[in-house]
Amino acid sequence: MNRATLTLHAGQASHAGRKSANQDSLGIRIPSDETVVTKGVAAIIADGVSTSEAGKDAAETCVTSFLADYYSTPDSWSVEKAAGRVLGAVNRWLHGEGQRRHRSDHGMVCTASAVVIKSCTAYLFHVGDSRIYLLRDATLEQLTRDHQATVDRSRNVLTRAMGVSCNVEIDFHRLAVQTGDRFLLTTDGVHNWLTLVELRQLVAENEPELAAQKIVQAAIVQGSDDNVSAQILAITQLPTDHPGALYEQLTALPYPPALEPGQELDGYRIVRELHASKRSQVYLAIDMVSEQRVALKTPSVNFQDDPVYIDQFMTEEWVGRRINNPHVLKMLPSPANRRWLYGVAEYVNGCTLREWMQTHPNPELSQVREIAEQIAKGLRAFHRLEMVHQDLKPENILINGDGTVKIIDFGAVRIRGSEQIATPWNRNVYLGTEDYAAPECLAGEPGSASADRYALAVIVYEMLTARLPYSQPPHPAVRYKVDYRSTREQRPDLPHWLDACLAKAVALAPAQRYAAMSEFLTDLSRPNPALPYRPAPLIQRLSARAWRIIAVISVLVNIVLMLLVAR
Repeated sequence: MNRATLTLHAGQASHAGRKSANQDSLGIRIPSDETVVTKGVAAIIADGVSTSEAGKDAAETCVTSFLADYYSTPDSWSVEKAAGRVLGAVNRWLHGEGQRRHRSDHGMVCTASAVVIKSCTAYLFHVGDSRIYLLRDATLEQLTRDHQATVDRSRNVLTRAMGVSCNVEIDFHRLAVQTGDRFLLTTDGVHNWLTLVELRQLVAENEPELAAQKIVQAAIVQGSDDNVSAQILAITQLPTDHPGALYEQLTALPYPPALEPGQELDGYRIVRELHASKRSQVYLAIDMVSEQRVALKTPSVNFQDDPVYIDQFMTEEWVGRRINNPHVLKMLPSPANRRWLYGVAEYVNGCTLREWMQTHPNPELSQVREIAEQIAKGLRAFHRLEMVHQDLKPENILINGDGTVKIIDFGAVRIRGSEQIATPWNRNVYLGTEDYAAPECLAGEPGSASADRYALAVIVYEMLTARLPYSQPPHPAVRYKVDYRSTREQRPDLPHWLDACLAKAVALAPAQRYAAMSEFLTDLSRPNPALPYRPAPLIQRLSARAWRIIAVISVLVNIVLMLLVAR
């Protein structure tokens, strides 16, 4: 495993103790590939509730399902979304099976405590009375609270558990981790019989596997009358322990030279240059094996020593290979033995939306609506994966020969899952274009689904009027000094209800915009009586010539009044 990767040692042990059957279940998964970076290391412990008719089955299902399904969620999802969704689904399944098999709300019930360690952060999920501890600097601290209530002096009952009802409240907590930290997960058969001091000593003085075994044995010796289980995760290295390692990984492949027609690069033959800017070059190329036409994107040598730029360049390929949508440009796999840094995408024979707008200065509303609906379908594909495009603009939208719209350029995409991977630079920044940036992004906030919807609305407005909804970008210093410019100033033929729709879609405050893409598209198609018609200010509705006439009349009226007063 390379130097910039999280590494740890783990150990676990479980025993039936004085009971005839072991209803505890536990599991740890430490990926050996890049999954350890994108998803992290996961550990979970579950205790089948003794009053449950199938507590053992519930605990085993909870553990196996969590470890399998968490790693099957999209890499772009945040840990809290991925693990939370999985545990919620497991809970619903346990409750449903309990009802189906045993016709009881307590048919399949268990506790569950899970830790996911990704990059330099630990994410804790907890339901019930199993526990998670942290040993740091010789101090053992309980990180979870028991979900139980005291019935009498000798008996406690669970107040929360997996499988009791269709929905369950899961405690969630995150904390930064350090090299040397040790996490301890136990069931109540352990921590009800061993003191904090005893647990600390066993965890601190032994390697994880041996420590787990000794904890289980000690609990049995102390008289535990329940199943006994323990897990330990000991962090031996964090990615940030070697800050130069990430840069070494990013710069492992050299930049390709400037390419000319007829040249070959890793099995691709260059046809011609399609686009060039100070940040990249795009070429039309032929895959010499499949004879398929592709777009080959190479990075600019101007940024050869810039790790942030390289990170963004590689992000584009990562994003494009994880989104499968007809309205999002598809990135293709690069050769396994490639010798240069570049990206390969499907070739789209068409024009940018900017070029389309230049040839369609006064489009029909139906044309604009059709394009907007396709862009919206592409954006939904990003948002479902907890991604935000952040740089939606006419230049980053392609229209091919049959009218299919595709969103391109993913270098600025915000990925919630990637933000949880520590880097020497801040990935949680807005990288979009000023004219299409939502006001909150111009104020320094990261991009959001609402900001993407704002950008789409600005594009729709621009397609219809050839200008932007505000006279200047609404930065914090000027946002309260700019007013929305009615579409009817430029296009009197556009209906009032459409203008009201766009005014709401590009509102300066996020709370005043549409909360969902579907609402915007619906109001873009037909009048919404709930949207009040707000005429533009009088100063905007009258032309400059009209104001000059009014001024002359006003002067004449004043002269007449002065003459009358003088008499």
